Amino acid sequence: MTSVSIRDRHSVNAGGVPLTSRRWFRVVGAALVPAALLLLWQLTTAAGVFSPVQLPSPASVYAAALDLLQRGELGYHVAISSQRVVVGFLIGAGLGVAAGALVGLSRLSEVLLSGTVAAIRAVPSLAWVPLLILWLKIGETSKITLIAIGAFFPVYTTVATALRHVDPALVEAGRAFGLRGPTLFATVQLPASLPSVVSGLRLALAQAWLFLVAAELIASAMGLGFLLTDSQNNGRTDRLLLAIVLLALLGKLSDALLGVFERWALRRWA
Repeated sequence: MTSVSIRDRHSVNAGGVPLTSRRWFRVVGAALVPAALLLLWQLTTAAGVFSPVQLPSPASVYAAALDLLQRGELGYHVAISSQRVVVGFLIGAGLGVAAGALVGLSRLSEVLLSGTVAAIRAVPSLAWVPLLILWLKIGETSKITLIAIGAFFPVYTTVATALRHVDPALVEAGRAFGLRGPTLFATVQLPASLPSVVSGLRLALAQAWLFLVAAELIASAMGLGFLLTDSQNNGRTDRLLLAIVLLALLGKLSDALLGVFERWALRRWA
């Protein structure tokens, strides 16, 4: 018996479905590492490896969450940060698709723009903060602009690269049916590069959450980034850890929602 058949025998159930594709297995498997980290966190704090100031217990973080929730502050921080990420992501992703399509479909645009965009992409996020304050002042516009900058580059890069590698036979077939310009792009070229485009969108969404913290350093008085810095300044490590956990959960939730869109889009167009 070969090694492949042995592996198949152990990984496939009676119905012929691989074990790793079964819903319960995926749910349990995904929960194992978070549960192990939570247990390690609890054991570490119970053993006194770190002081409560350095690493509060999970119960302390949960109590901090309840306190902020009762004050009506927690939902407000989550809502304002989520709003900033969604708006900034939509703007940045939209511009990224447009610019990526321009560079991916036009050799002249690639020559003129690709080097400059690559240089701008290398600028660290915090480097934009003082310039945005100078140009856009302290307010929502500067924060959303910074998040949009973070979301722009992953989408731009993946769209431009994917469009350069679309099968020329598909493009010629579309032209044979009279498709040109935006119609050809929307009907043939974009669907052909859809898997790469959606991957870029997921990277852009993750980048938007990363840029959120930098954005909320711009004299913010609300949001999870503000909660992070305010907790650090006041020595509230429990709230600081709470903000980190919430950012992780919101990032995962938004990625899961985008994953639902990915499956629908692939069934619809791919």
